Amino acid sequence: MYMARKAQRPFPSVNIFIIVLSFFSFTLSPFSPQVVSASAFKRLQLFSTEEAQPSSTSSVLSLSLHPHSSIIKLPYDNYSDLVLSRLASDRARAKLINSNIERAVSTFNRRHAVKPDVQVQPEDLKTPLTHSEGGYLARIGVGRPVKEFHLIADTGSQITWLQCLPCDPCYEQSDPIFDPSGSSSFSSLSCASQECTSLGKNQNCKADPCTYKASYGDNFSSMGEFATETVSFGSSGSVDKVAIGCGHTNQGGFGGAAGILGLGGTPVGFPSQITATSFSYCLVDMDSNSFSSLEFNSAPPGDSVVVPLIINPRIEAYYYVELTGVTINGEKVSIPASDYQIGEDGRGGILVDSGTTITEFPTQVYYSVRDTFVKYARALPPASGFDYGPVKLDTCYDLSSEPTDGYPTMSFEFYGGKTLSLRPANYLIRVDASGKHCLAFTGSSERVSSERVSIIGNIQQQGMRVTYDLTNKVIGFSPNQYKQS
Repeated sequence: MYMARKAQRPFPSVNIFIIVLSFFSFTLSPFSPQVVSASAFKRLQLFSTEEAQPSSTSSVLSLSLHPHSSIIKLPYDNYSDLVLSRLASDRARAKLINSNIERAVSTFNRRHAVKPDVQVQPEDLKTPLTHSEGGYLARIGVGRPVKEFHLIADTGSQITWLQCLPCDPCYEQSDPIFDPSGSSSFSSLSCASQECTSLGKNQNCKADPCTYKASYGDNFSSMGEFATETVSFGSSGSVDKVAIGCGHTNQGGFGGAAGILGLGGTPVGFPSQITATSFSYCLVDMDSNSFSSLEFNSAPPGDSVVVPLIINPRIEAYYYVELTGVTINGEKVSIPASDYQIGEDGRGGILVDSGTTITEFPTQVYYSVRDTFVKYARALPPASGFDYGPVKLDTCYDLSSEPTDGYPTMSFEFYGGKTLSLRPANYLIRVDASGKHCLAFTGSSERVSSERVSIIGNIQQQGMRVTYDLTNKVIGFSPNQYKQS
């Protein structure tokens, strides 16, 4: 591993911006979270978290957000179909992330052979799409006068964009489409602007104004004008001249969201555009009717488990950590350094992703985690596996009787000896309406040698505040960030 690890330093005291995140929740009976009674969940704090508790209460600019279920109706007849969609999205997203990294490595190697100082532009690559069924929405104000829109908040995306009038084609979205002609703060960017040149091959400039194209695979894309605009975080604050895409040619449904809030680590990513020193989120349970928050420039909770944030020198878009093992009931399953470290060629490593649902490990690591878990989960009633095509969840349990004990302890072990405890809600995922839950990890038997990256999904992040300190290059995980209501 050749990235220097920086010493942990306190977070700076700066202005704080918050966007409240809402998960796309689902209320179609009988497949709501109430199918399995909330009483047992509250007793154990296993599966349902009701109210997000902010980590900071001073100098906070905040925005309340409605749950997604009141905005967009999802086209699923039963809960299992919803889970299948989430997991199919995971597999497609993992493939695309691996493909992006491989393309970056190959591009870097070709350029490096000619000009050693040239770096790869991450926006040369396709951005992995966070499908609405497994992602989170931020409601954010755009323009003057302010118009509010739901955007998919995604750590794997770089460009922030929304649909704009006129557009052809447009997809159906829950909010009215943004009309830049009605905003006094909308300003086009030239092809020579720093923001435009930072787009790399995602800029289509032949003549002013600057244009962008963001491709997501599966015929999802957005193309239009790259401009600056005022972005508002509720009535209490705003940031001027933020570079965003104004999409006039858009394909794919994007779950009815107005666009993407790109939280990736490139110059055109939203944190960089608002000069944020850090950002953090607190994810509610997938099926909760609650809301949570996305914060910029806020200090992490004091109980955060802080670990090094690793940047891949071949592609700076993603956020990596060095996860060295998983401990179950005191028995540690070690992850080889060749898997948790980024190789000198830019491949491998373990990244943290808000848009992936379950964690994906190298196959042999997954088998070891699974077998160890099964050994200590013998008190839980076993159930048949859950098959969703390319990958099968093969370790499942019937929790319809709402058992209150028998759950193994589990924790993540990070480089430097840091330990992050996980709740059962962080390692078991509900897959049907009757109460079947499966181990929320998988391995990919179809990996090829170039597809080596592992991904920590959002199930493992729910119920905790995850803070990305971009200045000091650390990530903080703070558990128990919800209170029961």
